[in-house]
Amino acid sequence: MTTPTTPLTRYLGAAALAASVLATAACGGSEAAAEPPAESELAINEERCSTNRDAGTITYISGYFYQASVSQLEVFAAESLGFFDAVCLDVEIQGGVGDIMANSQLVSAGTAHFTPIANEAEVVQANQEDHDVIGIATYGHVPIASLLTGPEVEDLKELEGQTMGRPGMLAAPLEAMLNAAGVDVESIEQVESGYDPSVLPRDQVQALTAFRSNEPHQLDAMGEEYREWLPEDFGVVGSFGVMATNPEWAAQNRTVVEDFLRAIGKAFEYCGQEGNERECVEYAAALDPTGEFDVDHNLQVWASESELVRASTPDETAVGYIDLNLTEAETQNLVDNGVLDDMPDLEPLFEPHYLEAVYVAGNVSWPAEEEKE
Repeated sequence: MTTPTTPLTRYLGAAALAASVLATAACGGSEAAAEPPAESELAINEERCSTNRDAGTITYISGYFYQASVSQLEVFAAESLGFFDAVCLDVEIQGGVGDIMANSQLVSAGTAHFTPIANEAEVVQANQEDHDVIGIATYGHVPIASLLTGPEVEDLKELEGQTMGRPGMLAAPLEAMLNAAGVDVESIEQVESGYDPSVLPRDQVQALTAFRSNEPHQLDAMGEEYREWLPEDFGVVGSFGVMATNPEWAAQNRTVVEDFLRAIGKAFEYCGQEGNERECVEYAAALDPTGEFDVDHNLQVWASESELVRASTPDETAVGYIDLNLTEAETQNLVDNGVLDDMPDLEPLFEPHYLEAVYVAGNVSWPAEEEKE
């Protein structure tokens, strides 16, 4: 059984999207070898270690169970590889059910400490719901949502008067794409379609919102034909894979936040290396209590999303960097679509300094290794 994806998990464009992004952005991220830490080897000094231990158990709630998405798999792998132990963090992993706002509310209340959010626009929306959360890392810098139609559709205006399926709320980049294409969105009937993409080839819906690392792979495996519409082809800016935390708690636990990002950054490097991908996905499978985790499909999810992260990260820039100019352009979609009345002050909603503290020239700083050099 294929693990379903929800609005909380990210999407992405398989080979075609990765190729288009690679053509316009330099590939970033470290190529340095990342190895699991030796038993009992600390990456930080004893004083910092003691500070981190004093913070107690750190709760991370995933976006959608144990899917191998960016901002999820790194956490699972960091735990299994011992990277959290190496920075003296006691991390408890809980599987989320795809409800972004519920997860952000738990973080806002201090019940949990970290959670992934689908994109930067949804960080803004969470705060509009009075959930006090901040984005501390943004891994993907293109929209990850796409719209699927039958192969016969040549113009998005053909969807007017038709039915569009979606598993949750319509993603802001997709609404912006439809508006940019001159589509009367109000004329499209939107229905909750669940997580089975076969509703599209069965013509139960004429369009289907998708996560580009998920539904296209599922339809390919079914041998079905479809057309994928990408927001960036219509000039729409977007993001995916945002790590969020509580701003007050983060300010009080600076080393914890930095070293959480340090450990998952190290795991991203490790899991991105050829030969390590299946190992990391199997760490996710080991957490799944259902016994129905599809390793091969989740390998596609991870390969697609991690490639898109690397392709949209400029050279010598930290993986997860925050660019408020891009954030503003993405948030403008919400204003243009009437979700927001006006542009909020974005600077308090995103804090890049925690991530910047653990990267040097695009590489994760791992103090224990640097002292040996």
